[in-house]
Formats: sequence, C-alpha cells, structure tokens
Amino acid sequence: MSKRFIVLDTETTGLEVEQGHRVIEIGALLVEDRKKTNESFHVYLNPERPIDDEAQKVHGISNEQLKDEPKFPEIAEEFLKFIENSTLIIHNAPFDLGFLNNELKLASVDNPSLEQKCEVIDSLLLAREKYPGQRNSLDALSKRFNVTGYDRTFHGALLDANILADVYFNLTGGQKNMDFSTNNQSAEHHNDPNERASQEKIEEIVAFKLSDEDLNNHDSRISEIESKYSIKAVWSKK
Repeated sequence: MSKRFIVLDTETTGLEVEQGHRVIEIGALLVEDRKKTNESFHVYLNPERPIDDEAQKVHGISNEQLKDEPKFPEIAEEFLKFIENSTLIIHNAPFDLGFLNNELKLASVDNPSLEQKCEVIDSLLLAREKYPGQRNSLDALSKRFNVTGYDRTFHGALLDANILADVYFNLTGGQKNMDFSTNNQSAEHHNDPNERASQEKIEEIVAFKLSDEDLNNHDSRISEIESKYSIKAVWSKK
C-alpha cells in the first residue's frame, strides 16, 4: 500500500499566532505515487477577528467574505479525519503547524497536535539543503523549476498546495508522467526547457563515416604535432 502524502497550506489573518491571529483558509491536496489526485480538503473560515491589511494584500480575502463561513471547531473533525495517517508536506512547516495546532487547542484541549497524528516534511528545509544561500520561498522555487500555469495575483491555500506539490516533485527527483488532474494542467510545460532543447539538438545530429583519406590525413596531422612538440597525443594513447 502506497504511503499517503498530503500537501498542505494555510492563509491567516496575520503573521503572529501569539498575537491572536487565526486561520482563515486551509488547503490540503492528496498526492499518490507522485501524482496529484482529485481528493482535497478546502475550506474558508470565519476567524472571529479582523484581518490585517498587509495579510489581505497577500491573499485578497476580506472579513466581509468570511462572515458566513464556518468557524474552525465546526470543521475540526473533518479536517483531522482527512489528514489522519498521512505524511504532511508543508513549506515553512513551523508557521502552518503553529497556527493549526493553536486552532485545534482552541476548539478542544483534547485535540492532538498535528505532529502527534502525522509525519511532517518541511519542503523549505529540503530546499535550503539543496540550494544553500539562495532564495527558497515558494515563489522563488516555482521560478527555478519553471512551474507555470497558475494565477499568482493572490496567494490561496489550495492554490499554493498545488504549486507546492509541483515544487516538491522537483525537489525530490523531478517529474515524470505527472497527472495534473487537479488543475487540468499538462505535465509537458513543467519539463525543463533546456532538457527539451538539448534532446532536439541531439536528434538533429547527422552521423557520417570518415573515408580512408580522411583517416590518413588525420593520422598525418597528429604525427606532425607529436614531432613538433615532443608529446604523445591523446588519440595515440592506448
């Protein structure tokens, strides 16, 4: 049985959970056998507090949009059921885990932390190990791996989960025959364009056979070089 992997992202009212900021969107996408699936968990939440202006500029979500959405305790059980027995892939995991664990405790002191229910892979740590000293934000990695075809006007939890899945596949060995059914994207444009160009050049190479005259002229020229510079050419070495 294949391991269950879930790529997860959140949007929040602000950056500091210690200042009472809350989760307003959760996006979680199931991937199996290094392929995206149509199975996902996506919800907007009423945070019961104002959204910071700077945060709204990032995700474009307003309090007015969320006033009739459920509160976290109403969806907590469904969320925990979806992620149960999974490995979570999160970019900058401490941020999302901090907010989600806070929501779980606010909903019920008996709720476990996500780390108690799931293994967690932090893709930011993987990227820093692979590309030390470089920018490794999700946007920077998307550009590095040529992950395109997404509207990045605003961030969104499920949108970013889709992008992170593409990035994670590249971080951990590249993409082959990927099924992008979740966002109806073809895998072709995620391939390395330099690799495609190189393959095209290889296919254009025309093989030809040297004549005896060509071979004799070559040997004669090598002998001249060896005699002039008192060296042994690599072509003459056995």
